[in-house]
Amino acid sequence: MTAPAIRGRVTLTDIADACDLSRATVSLVLRGSPLVNARTRARVEAELKRQGYVYHRGAANLRRKVSSTVALVINDLSNPFFAEFAAGVDEALGAAGYVTLLGSTGESSERQQAVLTSLLEHDPAGIILSPAEGSDAARLRPLLASRTPMLVFNRTLGDEWDYLALDNAHGARLATEHLLAQGHRRIAFFGGHGESSSCFERRKGWHSALADAGIAPEPQWIVECAPTRLEAARQTGALFVRDPAPTAAVCYNDAVALGLIAGLSTRGRRAGHDFAVTGFDDIPEASVSAPPLTTIAVDPRARGRQAAELILQRLRAPSTPPATTIAPVRLHVRASSLFTLHGDAA
Repeated sequence: MTAPAIRGRVTLTDIADACDLSRATVSLVLRGSPLVNARTRARVEAELKRQGYVYHRGAANLRRKVSSTVALVINDLSNPFFAEFAAGVDEALGAAGYVTLLGSTGESSERQQAVLTSLLEHDPAGIILSPAEGSDAARLRPLLASRTPMLVFNRTLGDEWDYLALDNAHGARLATEHLLAQGHRRIAFFGGHGESSSCFERRKGWHSALADAGIAPEPQWIVECAPTRLEAARQTGALFVRDPAPTAAVCYNDAVALGLIAGLSTRGRRAGHDFAVTGFDDIPEASVSAPPLTTIAVDPRARGRQAAELILQRLRAPSTPPATTIAPVRLHVRASSLFTLHGDAA
């Protein structure tokens, strides 16, 4: 039995020959040019569909000497914050005529190297990177060299790339001051890893607010865990290994806070009733959780749009020095923290 012939990639020439048109006319249709009349456009589009033509963006970029893609590399797509952030990036890039190439590292620095290597083969115009935990600028530097502009988001990697950060220390301070105003004095910092720059900064804000209130935190008030809902739920018991236990917790992010609320429930406790909980991010689920979550609102979708705008600015002005942008935050009070202590109970 003779094997079927393997069909190669459909080319512009194939489409042009089938329509009895020039390659230039077919190319104009692909670019959406108004110079092609509606009847001709319809013929070409029908033939493109019939033959299954796939636009070879890489070849087009080479011909135009410019890329129309931007790579977005996220450290944890399972976190709703980053899903919202990615949607904002894609909205803004799409409006500017760019296509988003998305990669996810799952908090693995090794995976991050592989993802970036693969995405760079597509020669993106720029990169937006939310670094995995343990990322090393020295490993990224030879990979990127100076050929691809990059914006770093959320976790710092040094001062050689543009950096968009959240106002982490101020946000954690706002959450801690809110709990102090509710009468709490034993306030834990729950979740995240201290070597992460964003976690370090949030702990710093928590610590400074306690210090200003004349409170020296006990070592057991800091509970480290992966910044996920499941790990937070598993680690809830660590808050109660020694009496007197904390009565409130500033959580590293909303995923951790929601996990803590679930963990409290399995121990017969209720957030907002006999334990106060705050988060950080204000993901969509925060407002509809049970109870609704007090959190530091950062508007993740808007931050995604801001990241896209910053990388586009870099593409327009490649020689300007790297810049750091700090995005504002605000406290959004909901029921999870409205547990007020009085007197010795604090």
